[in-house]
Amino acid sequence: MERVTSVAVNPARVECQFGGRTLVLETGKLAKQAHGAVLVTYEDTSVLCAVVEGSPIPGRDFFPLQVEYRERTYAAGKFPGGFIKRETRPSTKETLTSRLIDRPTRPLFPTDYYNEVQIHATVLSADRENDPDMLALIGASAALHVSHIPFLKPYGGVRLGRINGELIVLPTSTQMEESDLDLVVAATQDAVCMIEGFAREIPETEMGDAIMEAHRQCGILIDAIDRLRTESGQGPKDLPPAVPENPLVDELYAKYGKDFREKYLTKGKKDRNTALDEMKEQITKIYVPEGETEPKFTPVQVSAALGVLRERIFREITLGGTRIDGRAPKDLRNISCEVAVLPRTHGTAVFQRGETQAMVIATLGTVADEQKVDGLGDEYSKKFMLDYNFPPYSVGECKPIRGPGRREIGHGMLAERSLKAVIPPPTRFPYTVRLVSEILESNGSSSMASVCGGTLALMDAGVPIKRPVAGISVGLVSKGEEFTLLTDIQGDEDHYGDMDFKVAGTQKGVTGIQLDIKIDGITEPIVRGALEQAREGRIQILQVMLKTLSAPRRDISKFAPRLIQLKIHPEMIGKLIGPGGKMIRAIQEDTGAKIDVEDDGTVSISGTDADGVEAARRMVEGLTAEVKVGAVYEGKVISIKEFGAFIEIAPGRDGLCHISELDAGYVGRVDDVVQLGDKVQVKVIAIDDQGRVKLSRKALLAPRDEGDGGGGFDDRGDRGGDRGDRGDRGDRGDRGDRDRGDRGRGDRGDRGGHRGGYRGGGGGGRRDRD
Repeated sequence: MERVTSVAVNPARVECQFGGRTLVLETGKLAKQAHGAVLVTYEDTSVLCAVVEGSPIPGRDFFPLQVEYRERTYAAGKFPGGFIKRETRPSTKETLTSRLIDRPTRPLFPTDYYNEVQIHATVLSADRENDPDMLALIGASAALHVSHIPFLKPYGGVRLGRINGELIVLPTSTQMEESDLDLVVAATQDAVCMIEGFAREIPETEMGDAIMEAHRQCGILIDAIDRLRTESGQGPKDLPPAVPENPLVDELYAKYGKDFREKYLTKGKKDRNTALDEMKEQITKIYVPEGETEPKFTPVQVSAALGVLRERIFREITLGGTRIDGRAPKDLRNISCEVAVLPRTHGTAVFQRGETQAMVIATLGTVADEQKVDGLGDEYSKKFMLDYNFPPYSVGECKPIRGPGRREIGHGMLAERSLKAVIPPPTRFPYTVRLVSEILESNGSSSMASVCGGTLALMDAGVPIKRPVAGISVGLVSKGEEFTLLTDIQGDEDHYGDMDFKVAGTQKGVTGIQLDIKIDGITEPIVRGALEQAREGRIQILQVMLKTLSAPRRDISKFAPRLIQLKIHPEMIGKLIGPGGKMIRAIQEDTGAKIDVEDDGTVSISGTDADGVEAARRMVEGLTAEVKVGAVYEGKVISIKEFGAFIEIAPGRDGLCHISELDAGYVGRVDDVVQLGDKVQVKVIAIDDQGRVKLSRKALLAPRDEGDGGGGFDDRGDRGGDRGDRGDRGDRGDRGDRDRGDRGRGDRGDRGGHRGGYRGGGGGGRRDRD
């Protein structure tokens, strides 16, 4: 139910219940010089969205829409990290959210509208539970709708999570930790216009149901946005008059349509483009003769008409049931795969599909290689990441070489999150994993090629993924109610078609999904049909991939670091580190391994030498392990006294092996049995209430017959040994250590051990009066 409160004539405020909480839209109060501005508030998170329009520029033939989403750290009561204490370049999250807003917004402007438009979304307040990205998406639509800018119709945007099979509208950050679905949908009242989602192998039918539920929820938001425009005192929006049709379009189609079609059916991207470019050049010379000062048609008109002609011929071919490369609508391009391509990397794969080729390289690292991410919420670490590179040579072009752009960041994150669902947990595979996808050739679906190549690279590196993942893109060509879905689209099918519907997943279900469209939306039959057609194509791709490498390799590369993790009690962290880091440095220097310790007691040991890593593990375990009665250690004699030997059983931890516990027979002098520096195996027979450890070498020696004076033991408990070391009268401080809890009846042969030797043995040395 909605409640609208008008606070002034032009300023307006709309409240609506959404996801069980109140969403507030306000306009006319902040940023009044912008052409449209809306403040969106959801609980304690607020985002200001402002839009402005630039002046028209004659001759421009594209729509320069710019979206800038920015998170101010003050919104969460934080300072920016690093040396410079102000926000600088956009983070990955800000870049991805900017793309998220751009994708449903761009198709909802008139096709002949070329004025520059800027959308600014600024996070002013963040409660760290409600993600501001959805408020920015809603606010962008609302700000455009309340402005004079010719935005055709508003859309709503919503995120859905799913816990125990139940869909949750605008889930909190806490809920998302339990959710097996992260689905973002933007939709108008009539159709879906953007999808981006990631899941833990959700079946296509369930994903389709979630998308349709999101569409229904978007209708609630659209009603609120419409109400906001009405309450702000604005009437119906005036749209600019349509630009007159190019008079050359029909003429070129009538004269050259047949020849253009033949050229379009040329096999191969390069040969096809060469043939079409030659024909375009010939037509341009006819309509814009060289040297003519006042031609009947301008070069801009001719170029635009040729572009329309190419799109028209493409759509006729496709709707006729064939494709420009001769495939049927559901056919895949030829696929080939190869692994272990590079000699020194930890894992590599080359995935080729038609004229799209991706080389994906896997690198295994340690805890120190994790990516630290700091935003409005708490800082966290990423153990899996995928970077995507798209050099200009991949499409045969010569362009300026710069850092990764928004497209590369977006494609990389799509592939990364599509694979994340099958990455093993750190408890099973503690390595940090980085994939880099190098696009070497491109003719469509390079992001999905990165997913396929990424799976093979992970398997080649020995990462025990849950199941292999493949990705595919489904296109659309529509005319009225008629439409054709195209499996595995190539460049022209993406450029001149109506949608690019990317779906990644396993044999079990969907892990990643992204929809971009060039029309104002798609209906439920198209959504469900595309999901099913993508599933069929994905299964075929997986079959080809698994013929190349059927399962992850059992061992990681010999060039990868060796890494093991173990858990210690957090109270032992100080002991492991030592004063000023002395102990942990000593272990690292002795073994050559690197040790990282986390606050929860997780210890990661890594190094290039497996023996050194194993030695470091033993030292860490020995230093931090809880000494228990009955445990056996290999210790080192560090001190000899008249009454016994002190033996170091772990770094910094020693115990006393009394003279009576050194051997099964009579021992006159300690150094008759052990010498300083000797390695001996001992058993812990008692720990007193002050933590002092009592050891026995005798308990590990082979038992003797009673008549031999050895006594023996039958593992029923060292009863005599826990009576307080009464034989050692000179050390009365130990006398009270009776440890009655370990007095058990076992080990009867050892019962008199500290009271004068084994029963019937005669070798015990009565009371050892030292």
